[in-house]
Amino acid sequence: MEEQQVTLDGESLPLSDLFWVIATQNSLEFEGTYPLPEAQLDRFLFKLVVEYPDAAAERQMLLNSQSGFQSRRQDLAQIKPLATVMDILEARQVVRAVQLSEPILDYLLALVQRTRQYPDLTLGASPRSAVAWLQASKAQAWISGRDFVTPDDVKAIAQPLLRHRLILRPEAQLDGLRMDTVISNLLKQVPVPR
Repeated sequence: MEEQQVTLDGESLPLSDLFWVIATQNSLEFEGTYPLPEAQLDRFLFKLVVEYPDAAAERQMLLNSQSGFQSRRQDLAQIKPLATVMDILEARQVVRAVQLSEPILDYLLALVQRTRQYPDLTLGASPRSAVAWLQASKAQAWISGRDFVTPDDVKAIAQPLLRHRLILRPEAQLDGLRMDTVISNLLKQVPVPR
């Protein structure tokens, strides 16, 4: 991922600027698989948690199945792109130009440093995660229609950005502490800039 290339039979092949990796993790039936090391996990931007659908959505899934819907048989030609390659490259340029003030930068840094001192954690946020948090905060601001980052942008992406990068102490795990709870508590402990 970091090298932006793959090697096949000794030949290095560059990857497209739009290349990205999506991985799934199943909490069941993972015998024979091993957790990724922290350094590899840190290369993933977000960890999104997909919960079970609510009853209405699951009911609709059953109705769709009953009426013959088969997701594996969908005609890919009917799928319409939402953005072109040029749209994505232009959006990246616009996101880079989003402003991040010194107080917001200091706030983000204080949050990162607090993860490294948090009593229930054995591993806090890495410098790579700090850079990713800054960039994702800018993207969050742009998605929200602004050209500047607010503390709410920083907070909005904290859980998906940190939940796979921080490691709970074994005692905290035994006590049933959840990573999202730790991140929420951490956000409450660091003063928001005015």
